[in-house]
Amino acid sequence: MLSKIFLLKRKNHLDLDSLDIYSYPEDIHKKDNKEILLQIIQGHDQGSLEDNCCEILKSESKANSTQDSSNPFVIGNPVSQLIGNQNLYTICINAEMLIGLVFEKEDNPYDYREIFVDMSNELLNTERSCSFKDDIEIENFLITLFIDIKRYGDETLEKAHEVSFHPSGLFTKVFLFGIDEVGKSSFTRRIKTGKFNDNFFTPSRRFNIEYIQRQDGLLSIWDSPGQSTFREKWLLGLQDSNIIIYIIDVANQLRFDESKTEFWKIYNENDLKDTPLLILGNKIDLINHNDNNNDDQLKRTEKEIIDFFEFDSLQHNNWKFVFTSVKTSHNIEKVLNTIFTMVSA
Repeated sequence: MLSKIFLLKRKNHLDLDSLDIYSYPEDIHKKDNKEILLQIIQGHDQGSLEDNCCEILKSESKANSTQDSSNPFVIGNPVSQLIGNQNLYTICINAEMLIGLVFEKEDNPYDYREIFVDMSNELLNTERSCSFKDDIEIENFLITLFIDIKRYGDETLEKAHEVSFHPSGLFTKVFLFGIDEVGKSSFTRRIKTGKFNDNFFTPSRRFNIEYIQRQDGLLSIWDSPGQSTFREKWLLGLQDSNIIIYIIDVANQLRFDESKTEFWKIYNENDLKDTPLLILGNKIDLINHNDNNNDDQLKRTEKEIIDFFEFDSLQHNNWKFVFTSVKTSHNIEKVLNTIFTMVSA
C-alpha cells in the first residue's frame, strides 16, 4: 500500500541544502540526515537531477517551451528503487524535479506505473493544477495525487485484502469527515485499538486510511482531515464510498453554523441519495443531563440538532443519527453494527 508521496525540486545546483523538499503525509527524511535524498537522486536514472542526465526530457522540455506546447510538463518513465527499507517509485518532471511514491516493502511498484504516469500528466498538463511556484499549490497537488493513487491501490489492486489475516464478509469503504476537532481520528483509533488517548489533541493533517476486520466484513476507513485548507479534498476521498459518516461535536455549539455549512456544501455538490449516511453526534459525555430524565433530554437534544442542521430535508432514503462518546466508548459498538446494517440494506 502507498504510504508516502514526496517531491524533490532543484533550485540552482546540486547542493542538497538547495533542494525544495515536500512530502505527505510524513517527512521522507530525517531533518539531520539527508543522505537518503542523495541516494534517491543518484538512483533515478543515475541521477536525473544532476548534470548530463535525462537528455531526452531536457530536449523535449526545451522544445515544448519554444513551441508554446499545450503540455508544458514532460513526464519521464517511473524508476523503481529499493533504498534501505524504502520501497520507492520515482518519476522525473522536466528533468528538474522528482516525484516519488513510497510503498510497503511487499508491494510491486510496477503495478502503479500506468496510474502514476496518467494521473501526473492529467493533473499537470490537463487540469493545470500546479505550476510548482507556490508551496500551497505543490502541497495540494501531492495530496490529490496521493489520494488518487491510494484509492487505485485499494479498489483496483485490492490491496486491502492483503492484510495479515484472511478477511471475511463484505469489503466496505467508509468515508469519515467533519470539521476539525470533532473526534474523527479518535473515533478511528477507538475502533481500531479499543483505546482512547485523552492527551491526543493534535488535529490530523492527512488522510489516514485504516483497515479493520470485523466478523461482518472488512472496513476500510478513510479518516479525512477537517481543517478548512483540506476540505476541498473531501470530494476526492468521498468517491466510491459504500457509506459516509459525518461527525459533529455536539458540545461545541459555537461551530454548529460552520459544521452545517460544510455538510450541505458536500451533500449538494454530490449525488449521495443512494449512499448510506450515518451522522454521529460525538462528545455527548460533555453535555450534562439530569439522570432522572436522561432519555427524554437526549431525545430533545437530538431533535434540536436535527432541526438546526435541517437533516429532515435530506433527499435520502437511508440515513441515521446516533449519539456517541469516543472517550467513554458510548455507542461505538452500535455504530459498527449500524454501518454493516445500512450497507447491507
